Amino acid sequence: MKLSNFKYLIFSSAILFSGCSKYLDHEPDMRAEIDNIDKVKRLLTSAYPFNNYLTIAETYSDNVEDKFVGTLYQPIPSLYFWEDVKDNGSDTPTGYWNASYEAIAAANHALAAIEKNKMGEDADPYKGEALMARAYNHFMLACFFAKVYDRTTGAANDSPGIPYVTEPETVVIKNYDRGTVKSVFENIRKDLEEGLALLDAGGGNWSVPKFHFTPAAAHAFASRFYLFTGEYQKVIDNANKIFASGNFVGKLIPYNSTFRKMDFESVKIAFNKPEQPYILLMNETYTSYPHWDSRYAMGIEVFQRIYNGETAAGAQFYNFGVSYGSPHYTTYIWNGYWYTTDQATGSGYPMLMVPVLVTDEVLMNRAEAYLELGNMNAAIADLNLMASNRIDAYNPNTNGVTAAKSKAFFKVDTDKEAIEKTILQFKQVGLMSMGLRWFDIIRKGITVKHNVIGNDERESFIELKPDDLRRVFQIPQEAKLSGVEQNPR
Repeated sequence: MKLSNFKYLIFSSAILFSGCSKYLDHEPDMRAEIDNIDKVKRLLTSAYPFNNYLTIAETYSDNVEDKFVGTLYQPIPSLYFWEDVKDNGSDTPTGYWNASYEAIAAANHALAAIEKNKMGEDADPYKGEALMARAYNHFMLACFFAKVYDRTTGAANDSPGIPYVTEPETVVIKNYDRGTVKSVFENIRKDLEEGLALLDAGGGNWSVPKFHFTPAAAHAFASRFYLFTGEYQKVIDNANKIFASGNFVGKLIPYNSTFRKMDFESVKIAFNKPEQPYILLMNETYTSYPHWDSRYAMGIEVFQRIYNGETAAGAQFYNFGVSYGSPHYTTYIWNGYWYTTDQATGSGYPMLMVPVLVTDEVLMNRAEAYLELGNMNAAIADLNLMASNRIDAYNPNTNGVTAAKSKAFFKVDTDKEAIEKTILQFKQVGLMSMGLRWFDIIRKGITVKHNVIGNDERESFIELKPDDLRRVFQIPQEAKLSGVEQNPR
C-alpha cells in the first residue's frame, strides 16, 4: 500500500462527501486537467487532511481520566493506555497518517502542475499555499510518528523521521525512506520559508480564506515550528506579522466578553465560525470526536482541578465546561454535525469544523519566546493579555500575572521557571480539548499520568515518561509495503 492513495482522494472527496459543503466539492481525478490557476486552487482544498488529531492527542495527554463508567469505544481505551491501535478509522493514528499523506499528495500535484504549465507569478500565492500545506502536514506527522525534535543537544535528531514526500506518486508501490528527524525538519523549514516568502508577496485570492494557508495562517504555523526548533526571535517575528504592530487585543477567543453574554448553545455554534478573528486556519474533518461518551475523557478531577482550577493569575479561567451527566464533562465548544447521504436511511458521516491554528496559541508561543530571550516583561504582558480575556471580571491589580505570584503558586525558585509554568498552564486550560496540549508534552518532556480504576474500584496510576517509546505513535502496518520501518516497542 502506498503512503497515500491520491488517485482515490479526489474521487472519494467528490463522491463520498459530495455536497457535504462547498469546501469539499471537487471533480473526480483532475490530475490530467490541472492546467490553470483556478484548477490548482480547487485542488488545494484537498491539501488539508480530512481527519483530525483531536482524539489521539487528547486521549494520550493529561486532559483525560478514567471515570469507571461509560461506553468503551475503540480506539479510546487503547489510546488511554498508550497501546498501538490496529484500526484505521477516522479517529486513529493510522487514519490521521493516511489523511495527511493524501493531503501531501494533493499539494505535490498542485506544485507539479504549476511547474509543468509554467503558470507564472500569478500562481505564486497558491504555490506558497501548497508548500505551506506540505510543510504543515509533514510537521504534524513528525510530532506523532517520530521522536520530538531536540532543540538543545540535537541528540535525538538522528533517529528515524517520517517519509518527506515531495513528488507526485506515479507507481502503485513506491519505496520510501524515513530519513531522520533532522532531515525532516530541514525539509519542513525549506518549504515553510519558501512558502512564506511567496505568500507575503501578496496576490492571493481565496473565496473562504480561513480554510487556506493565507499569510496569517502561515505565520501562525511558523511560530509553532520555530518554537520547536528553539529559534525564538523567529517565533516573535512571525507572531508579530499576523496583526498590525503585533497587537492581539480583540483578536483572542472572547470568553469573558462576547461569549460571556451568550448561552452555551449559541457559543457552541459561534465558536468555530470562519469569521471569528481568532481562527487563523480551519479544517473540515470527518470525525466522531465530539460524540464520545467514553470512560476515558474529561471527568470530575480534570474538570475541577485543571479546567476550572485556580490559575497562577489568582483566579480560574471563565469557560463553558458543562456536565452531560456526572461524571461526564465537556468543554462544550464542539458543534459536530451529521452529513446525511441518504435521507431515507439517515446514513451519512459525522463531521466537525476544527480551528487548527488560533491566536491564543500564537500569543502564548510569543510569550514563551520572549521569556527564552530574557524579555520577562514582554512575556508577562502577553500572559496578562490572555488572562484579561479569560478571567471573569478581570482586575489587573488582583489578577495580574507576576513572577512572584507564579513562584508562590507553583512552588518553584526561579522567575523563569515560574513564568514558563504559567505559560504552559494558560495553554492547557485555555485550549483544553483542542489537541494542543500534546505538543507541549512532547516539546517540554512532561510526564503524563493516567489514573486506572480497577474492577474492585481501587485506583492506581500509570505514567508515560519522556523516554518511553510509546510516546511515538506506531507507523501503520501497511506502510511497511513501501519499505517504511516501524517504530521500536
